[in-house]
Amino acid sequence: MGQGRGWEGAVLKLMRAKDFEFTVTDAEDVTADFRRLRLTDGGMLAATGVHPTMWVRLWFENAGRPHQRAYTLVDPDPEAGTFAMEFALHEGCASDWARAAKPGDTIEATVQGTGFEVPRPLPSRVFAVADPASLPALNSLLDALGPVPATVWFEGGTDDGLPFRTVPGRHEVRAVPRRDAGAHLVARVKEELPGLLGAASEPFVWIACDTATTRALGSYVRKELGLPKQRVNSLGYWRAT
Repeated sequence: MGQGRGWEGAVLKLMRAKDFEFTVTDAEDVTADFRRLRLTDGGMLAATGVHPTMWVRLWFENAGRPHQRAYTLVDPDPEAGTFAMEFALHEGCASDWARAAKPGDTIEATVQGTGFEVPRPLPSRVFAVADPASLPALNSLLDALGPVPATVWFEGGTDDGLPFRTVPGRHEVRAVPRRDAGAHLVARVKEELPGLLGAASEPFVWIACDTATTRALGSYVRKELGLPKQRVNSLGYWRAT
């Protein structure tokens, strides 16, 4: 796969992306639809450093063609050169690879485009919108912010064994079923967020859902609620089909 990645690979190369090869060392089924892999980093962490919610692009084969998808690093350890990745399983070549992955398997990865800095001053409260695909990034964010309290709207079930790192009394999770291609989540956040924002002196809003939902809520928070862009972070984690 390293010989040709089509126009996506060419663009990433022009943007000075860095390539690495990861090796699977362990695989664990957290739930029937959520799988955790542990990997060695091929020297990546020493070369790039680490920041909260850091992600990389993995390259999969899809009907003979290269296909890239982005995944968040879980518990990266630069000294050991290891990390984990968590996959919300569904149909597709990335999930197929994750389901079959076993120790010794390798996968190529590209580092380009990731970037996140903890907001300063620290937020008085975080308001996050997430789903199973962005749960690893949500956990990384909450870990990085330590004692900062958070309200989280989570699209999907919260009682089915998913590895939340929320702390009772500090993090409030509001489960929202996925309905109407994400429109139900958008409506819930629009109904509940404005009143909560008014009680936060230094709010920070973090949105990571499907692309359409993320775009709608990001625009709403910035344009209608008037939060400055440095207090909002939004990134689409997957595209509904």
